[in-house]
Amino acid sequence: MLKLVKRVGIIGASGYTGAELLRLLATHPGFEVAFATGDSQAGNAVASLYPSLAAAYPSLVFEGWDQRLLDQVDLVFLGLPHGASQSIVPSLLDRNIQVLDLSADFRLPEAELYERWYGEAHKVPQLLDRFVYGLPELFRDSITGAQNVAVPGCYPTSANLGLAPFARAGAIELNGIIVDAVSGVSGAGRPPKPNTTFCAVDENFNAYGLLDHRHTAEIDLVLGATVLFTPHLAPMNRGILATCYARPTGGLATSADALELLQEFYADEPFVVVSPNSPSTKATLGANTAHITARIDPRTGWLMVITAIDNLVKGASGQAIQCANILNNYEETLGLPRVGLNP
Repeated sequence: MLKLVKRVGIIGASGYTGAELLRLLATHPGFEVAFATGDSQAGNAVASLYPSLAAAYPSLVFEGWDQRLLDQVDLVFLGLPHGASQSIVPSLLDRNIQVLDLSADFRLPEAELYERWYGEAHKVPQLLDRFVYGLPELFRDSITGAQNVAVPGCYPTSANLGLAPFARAGAIELNGIIVDAVSGVSGAGRPPKPNTTFCAVDENFNAYGLLDHRHTAEIDLVLGATVLFTPHLAPMNRGILATCYARPTGGLATSADALELLQEFYADEPFVVVSPNSPSTKATLGANTAHITARIDPRTGWLMVITAIDNLVKGASGQAIQCANILNNYEETLGLPRVGLNP
């Protein structure tokens, strides 16, 4: 048992990422949930909306947002829709509370990028440099000792974990990278939308966000590259499968070379599995683990990298807790599952 347990709050806890935070924090020995807000569910029991959480939170009730709640906590997770965090973050930073934002509101370093990719001006651009990008396997040094973390999106997490080792080694060309990624429907959030109802999704598979999906900016920035990114929606609850293509620069001749580069890069990473086997989303279900493989196609000369993650864990809430562990000098794996559910 840890001697010092931090009290945490979840703002925007009624969505899927908020519920996943509650699930993972229920068994975390270093964090205790002090409050969970959900304005659309205020006054309702958490166990009523999410019966799966009843055993851990039998009396917890969603609260409406009130700044006075911050008096109870050392750390806050934000599980709000895009744009909403920008209004709340200033009050959090004034109180010197650790902030882990799961929205995209503080992931990009320049306000102009929000106008380009999100179609609106950033409300507090002066605060963008107060956040670090929270992908530990690639940016652990900047997360260590930080106060505020912008947790990456699920699509950029899968693409960047697969491609960054090759980009950093100078082993691929940085122009003309292609990322085709498939997501489960939970990535679209809990509120119903016309394209995410059962009848719209069942027995269907489609691409969306053609040429201008907002997560392209994160992938470009992390890789220092120009990427053509196409997301797809699949009839499954959870998971991301990203298939990425890049041109080798000459240092990679075989699939064995590509796998060796990945294995060396991630040799000490507890949440990355590098394997010659093709990854599957089911293998990552409920776990904070990324499964990655790579191939060099001798016929076309292309490098292909495939990454699978659970979009709600490594792609969101689990990664947020992984970053929170780093901020608080806990073991990075504390409270986080590494093994997926099967069957």
